[in-house]
Amino acid sequence: MNAVIEGVAAPLPYSNLDTDQIMPKQFLRIIDKAGLDKGLLYDLRFDERGEPRPDCVLNQDAYAGASILVAGPNFGCGSSREHAVWGLQQFGIRAVIAASFGEIFYFNALNNGLLLVTLPPAAVDALLARVTDASAAGNRVGIDLLAGQVRAADGWTAGFDLPDRHRRMFAQGQDMVGASLLQLADVERFEARHWARFPWMKDVARRVRDRLDAA
Repeated sequence: MNAVIEGVAAPLPYSNLDTDQIMPKQFLRIIDKAGLDKGLLYDLRFDERGEPRPDCVLNQDAYAGASILVAGPNFGCGSSREHAVWGLQQFGIRAVIAASFGEIFYFNALNNGLLLVTLPPAAVDALLARVTDASAAGNRVGIDLLAGQVRAADGWTAGFDLPDRHRRMFAQGQDMVGASLLQLADVERFEARHWARFPWMKDVARRVRDRLDAA
């Protein structure tokens, strides 16, 4: 059971950081999920020549290997592109902490195994101050899923809520598919009862196709 996420936290104190900025459109021309880490927050991380911007925290040594983002409100608003979630995960981000999230992004993230933690604005501001001034208290943050608690390196804590279903999914290392497979036995029992009750509906498409092929 993996009930604690801990790592370097990078501050992204920008309001309304939308999914078009998180994963720009030019990185969507793929047939699979591979390589999306290169496009993550591209215009924030790189200039027009493709050179890393030194003022971007994700390019700074103090935040190398960051696995947690502490973000501004309404993170992930905008379009419903799931690529934004996949890009964050491929980059190594395991959790995002903010005061609020775009609704579609919120469920895309949780269902894909990217933890989103909602804290009151004052708590987010307090945590941003801590991880921004990494020299003072350190920029490592811990998130205890079962306790519903965020911990900073200096001992500061804040509580958060998470739906029970998603809390179990994260604690057990499951995404939405994995969580559904845990109910496979129930699904199979339902399927058996359904076909016993409506046997004429089973494999209708295949039987029609077989008759057409025979004709």
